[in-house]
Amino acid sequence: MNRVMLISALLATLSLGACDRPTVVNVPATPVAVPGPAGPQGATGDTGYTGATGNTGATGKTGDGTTVVVMPPASAPAN
Repeated sequence: MNRVMLISALLATLSLGACDRPTVVNVPATPVAVPGPAGPQGATGDTGYTGATGNTGATGKTGDGTTVVVMPPASAPAN
């Protein structure tokens, strides 16, 4: 019984060692582009269109000096 366990363990170890291992390939990193110096400044753009001025509203009527205050009716308390 001891030999059967020993032989089984040996076969399991050898069979695992015979498995294909993944091939690791080192790929060189691609060079990173480094920005160059800034170019010359471009021409100034055209000035935008200025909108038209609106009409002035009409002047209100002058008051006569009388003030009217309207009080709302008193409501009954809620029960």
